Amino acid sequence: MRRRLIASALATLLPLAAQAQQATVVTADRLLDVRTGQYVEHPQVVVQGERIVSVGHAGDAVPADAKRVDLPGMTLLPGLIDMHVHLDNDPTYGGYTGLQFGDRFWSVVQVANAQKTLMAGFTTVRNVGSDAWDDVGLRQAIDEHKVIGPRVVTATYAIGATGGHCDSTFFPPSMDQKGPYNVDSPEEGRKVVRTLKKYGAQVIKICATGGVFSHGDEPGAQQLTLDEMKAIVDEAHMASLKVAAHAHGAAGIKDAIRAGVDTIEHASLIDDEGIKLAKQHGSWLSMDIYNTDYTQAEGKKNGVLEDNLRKDREIGDIQRENFRKAFKAGAHMIFGTDAGVYPHGDNARQFPVMVRYGMTPVQAIQAATLNASEALANKNVGVVEAGRFADLIAVSGDPTQDVTVLQNVPFVMKGGDVVKNAR
Repeated sequence: MRRRLIASALATLLPLAAQAQQATVVTADRLLDVRTGQYVEHPQVVVQGERIVSVGHAGDAVPADAKRVDLPGMTLLPGLIDMHVHLDNDPTYGGYTGLQFGDRFWSVVQVANAQKTLMAGFTTVRNVGSDAWDDVGLRQAIDEHKVIGPRVVTATYAIGATGGHCDSTFFPPSMDQKGPYNVDSPEEGRKVVRTLKKYGAQVIKICATGGVFSHGDEPGAQQLTLDEMKAIVDEAHMASLKVAAHAHGAAGIKDAIRAGVDTIEHASLIDDEGIKLAKQHGSWLSMDIYNTDYTQAEGKKNGVLEDNLRKDREIGDIQRENFRKAFKAGAHMIFGTDAGVYPHGDNARQFPVMVRYGMTPVQAIQAATLNASEALANKNVGVVEAGRFADLIAVSGDPTQDVTVLQNVPFVMKGGDVVKNAR
């Protein structure tokens, strides 16, 4: 009886396993090779399971029973990567307006935001700061195929100084609101890194300076000491975790780089010395140079406080010109938008701004593919080549000539599964 049950189970499971591993062949008019910036004409990508097994040309030999996904007239690219998002944020609730909802509201909101992000062609994101371990739960639910979304690299809580940008600064003392993972010494920093890793952090986020959308500080002010940042980075690197630093001010940027931080977020007030240090240390700059357009147009209506809008106005153009300067000087650049400050799913609106401030369309695309995968130290994403995840998007037109076509992505494949096909 036992043998018959086992045989029956195998008879049921083996066809399913074979079906799951059935090859898929994807063809299109062209494929952008993000390593060279050149097109492969009439490409043919063979996918087995969740991986790419070969990249060749239409007409090459393929498995006889392979499924076909033909995309005539379209351009294939790797799935895009946004290195700075906050999926449990909704920009339509600014200032104090979000207090009308319970804590778990944001856990639910992030599910829709994740789906919008994936449908926009971003198959991988780095969520650099969330509340209540929201991003860990979301990542797990996506990985278990319970909800739809991109691959999420989770930072959990951002680490900041007491009273700093990553603390809770909008309330009076009687409400006793504080960030749960503030640090005020190197030793506290080490312990917090260990705790965050224990509960699901895959990258460590620190707040080295003040911010735009915090209360009672200015973006340029340094808030963590060099010794505190060194301790955090040392502990994170010992655990094989990268470190991202929210850093607007020039002094905080330079100390974050000296401490060994891997990516500098915002980098708005970076100076010539900071750019030189970033190049010397191989630090990546993630400069969110689109979102000021949204926050200045919609922020007041959304409830953002005037003091926050004032800081946003003062820093926006400076950040954009420093993006131009840093890129021209040869700094390493990655694509990070701060989506959550503006609507999720509109991530690609940053591409034309990057082009306006000095990049070619190919260089902007590389920032969101090849460069981002290198900054993540993840050889599974960012490039269409054998062995990597089958994360593909397709667009109409030529994004190397008009990068705005990336704002309308009709085809998305993640891990070999077609999650959107609106051609």
